[in-house]
Amino acid sequence: MNTKSLNLNAEVSEFLDELKHPLREEIEILRNDILKANSSINENIKWNGPNYSVEGKDRITMKIQPPRQIQLIFHQGAKVKAATTERLIDDHSGLLVWRTNDRAVLSFANMEDLLSKREHLKTLINDWIHAG
Repeated sequence: MNTKSLNLNAEVSEFLDELKHPLREEIEILRNDILKANSSINENIKWNGPNYSVEGKDRITMKIQPPRQIQLIFHQGAKVKAATTERLIDDHSGLLVWRTNDRAVLSFANMEDLLSKREHLKTLINDWIHAG
């Protein structure tokens, strides 16, 4: 695996340090899991949270406010795209909550919830990236 994928973005780390988020440990696990899932993923800050792009296209954003839970928003970027008639990926885990056929949310209430969903995360991330 490309070791670059394991490097956390310093700007994101500094942003999170200033927030003092109560679910910081969960956020760090998710950051590492997302970056380890695929070496083409890059991390930055967008929409007041960690954001993950591939080839300059935003694909997954971590929603960390309000600080009661963490959500991963699986999307196709901010620009409106033509409506799709089918869901972008087959979610065999059943964990995604679909907002539209090309936008889904995966929520984590706490560490226990995160750990219970973690085994499906790499597949969901890679399926999402390859579908876009």
